[in-house]
Amino acid sequence: MKLALFDLDGTLIPGDSDHAFGEFMVDQGWVDADLHRQRNDAFYRQYQAGTLDIAEYIAFTTGAWRLRPLTEQAAASARFMAEVMQPQLLPPAFELLARHRAAGDLIAIVTATNEFVTRPIADAFGVEHLLAVQLERDADGAATGRILGVPSFREGKIDRVHQWLARLGHRLADFEASVFYSDSTNDLPLLELVSEPVATNPSPALEAIAQERGWRILRLFA
Repeated sequence: MKLALFDLDGTLIPGDSDHAFGEFMVDQGWVDADLHRQRNDAFYRQYQAGTLDIAEYIAFTTGAWRLRPLTEQAAASARFMAEVMQPQLLPPAFELLARHRAAGDLIAIVTATNEFVTRPIADAFGVEHLLAVQLERDADGAATGRILGVPSFREGKIDRVHQWLARLGHRLADFEASVFYSDSTNDLPLLELVSEPVATNPSPALEAIAQERGWRILRLFA
């Protein structure tokens, strides 16, 4: 059995769900448009540059919705999926996942975007195992704006993969091969760990590294 790991934003989907959800919050009128867009864009640039403070970002991005009633949060999530994300769930991504399912591989999405945004996307792809940034919640189930446990970001993705496999009674060494699909240099730690790194829709920086190291390059949405 092979282990098949997938980044989400820019990899299984052509856009960035986290940034898009921020724009959706602007459209909902839940945040000040100019201020939120300015900060959201700044955080996105930091992510692309590999300098993002993930804790600071989570406090910011959840602030747009976490004080709303849970029913309003659920309704907004459903609208976001239908209006924004559904058009980004494209056949090549479903086909790639289907090939790994047909091979009997153990599949997981490993993403630095939080679980509130990404759980519905993983469900739409039919992926049970989602390793996303977990949100701390209070006794009433409301997000606090803090991260629970290790964030699945940069080196943290390795920790989360090992923790998840241990819960399933596995180790990475149990698999005959492991593959990770990603578009970003933020994922270099996990790309370097697996036996089959695949630069998928890669950023220019990741594409240069992949060419230098002889990694497979996959243009899923070309």
